Amino acid sequence: MSIDLNCDMGESFGSYTIGNDESVMRSITSANIACGFHAGDPSVIRRTIRLALASGVAIGAHPGFLDLVGFGRREMKVTPDEVEDFVMYQVSAVAGLAAAEGTRLQHVKPHGALYNLAARDADIAAAIARGIAALDRSLILFGLAGSEILIAGRAAGLRVAAEAFADRAYAPDGALASRREAGTVIHDPERVVSRVLQMVLEGTVQATDGSTVTLAAETICVHGDTQGAERLTERLKAALETAGATLQAVGR
Repeated sequence: MSIDLNCDMGESFGSYTIGNDESVMRSITSANIACGFHAGDPSVIRRTIRLALASGVAIGAHPGFLDLVGFGRREMKVTPDEVEDFVMYQVSAVAGLAAAEGTRLQHVKPHGALYNLAARDADIAAAIARGIAALDRSLILFGLAGSEILIAGRAAGLRVAAEAFADRAYAPDGALASRREAGTVIHDPERVVSRVLQMVLEGTVQATDGSTVTLAAETICVHGDTQGAERLTERLKAALETAGATLQAVGR
């Protein structure tokens, strides 16, 4: 049994430090690197790529809305053409810096509000997939298990990886519960570890109403900006390996 453990990284910018990338990187297998729109900057991107290479972690681009103030978590009114263009722009930036460091991207994972929009909006999902396919059809598209973006990725000829979230609550329909609702970001490490083991070993997760949601995940996300993320990823890695899972990037 193989599972990828991914984390959103490179979210610092300018004089602002967000997350503890160096510590978290030791326990993950894939890094989603912010592209400068919702977080990150050119120097942070390059530094994060170097850190991932030194840690043997696969690299992905993490494009989002141009919303630094809202950290890309506010939905914006955009056309599919605009989405295609700004996804291509952001992925190209990270791919270029990766090439300068002698490596290449494994995957692309949309961020925040763009991710959630693409999970339910087929036109936006198709625009993201088109942009990625136009750049490099070998890139793997990460998306919410059972959502529109996985359908769009396959239709565009991309390999896709179904994703589940370690520290986020699920609605009964399999969507992520809104961060605006109390308790939808899970901070209790024991509960997070228990949920991830259920996802990986049983292919299910408990929704906010107590019902059981079925999901088949190839990669599990933890958030690097969550308080104590470095300790949480260490515990997840240890628990998964104890349960017999092999932690491995999806592209390997």
